[in-house]
Amino acid sequence: MNLQFEVYGKIQRSIDETFDAMYNPNKLSGYFTTGGASAPLVEGTTVMWDFHDFPGAFPVKVIRSEKPKLIELEWDSAEKGKKTRVVIKLESVEENSTKVTIAEGGWSETEEGLKASYGNCMGWSQMLAAMKAYVEYGINLRQGFY
Repeated sequence: MNLQFEVYGKIQRSIDETFDAMYNPNKLSGYFTTGGASAPLVEGTTVMWDFHDFPGAFPVKVIRSEKPKLIELEWDSAEKGKKTRVVIKLESVEENSTKVTIAEGGWSETEEGLKASYGNCMGWSQMLAAMKAYVEYGINLRQGFY
């Protein structure tokens, strides 16, 4: 058994605008990294993400960044001593509509690994909903959510 998941959603904006909402730290901080994102998601860099609702900034390594179709990240898991890999794919599906698919894996096949994977699956699902609200309507759903 390989602990991994995949979630997706459609954003009613162009692939370029949707990609920029994740890549650009100012936009990302408007709906997801509520404590700030230190820099754009440039391939080969490590950025710091902070969340007001989960205090403590942490490093996010940008493995790949291919505008406007792919972002691949690596970060520490809630499961001690483990790192997980996040692959975000963007695909134009209609005029001004982008399918965003987020997959993550790398946890141990343990109770701790399973719990950590469920937490991240919930987080990425909520990120997609918050991203949709922010990019399409300018609303920050995450504010006061946790």
